Amino acid sequence: VQLQASGGGLVQAGGSLRLSCAGTGFTPGSYAIGWFRRVPGKEREGVSCISSSRSGSMTLYADSVKDRFTISRDNDKNTVYLRMNSLKPEDTAVYYCAVSRQAVAGPGADGYNYWGQGTEVTVSS
Repeated sequence: VQLQASGGGLVQAGGSLRLSCAGTGFTPGSYAIGWFRRVPGKEREGVSCISSSRSGSMTLYADSVKDRFTISRDNDKNTVYLRMNSLKPEDTAVYYCAVSRQAVAGPGADGYNYWGQGTEVTVSS
């Protein structure tokens, strides 16, 4: 199982980015996928997650990103996306995607088994 996160970059406050998480070695549609972020000196934070397609692709968001971020998946491309709108400086972090062995995993990092490398997002004020 491998995950490749991409799409990070430098953006001004109020701008948008779309992160991608491409999976190989498994079918992303069959398992829960989560996005997490980490700021140096702080604990890793769950940002959003999506359950398997068979489980209805249920989504959850951290309160800090609700109504600004949208998680989605494209099963044909084996990719999960995180669309981030109205970005704020406090969204600056390294963002990671992870896949669970379960169809539904929730927002906690303990529920995820495989992790991709991070993609850095910097939001300037």
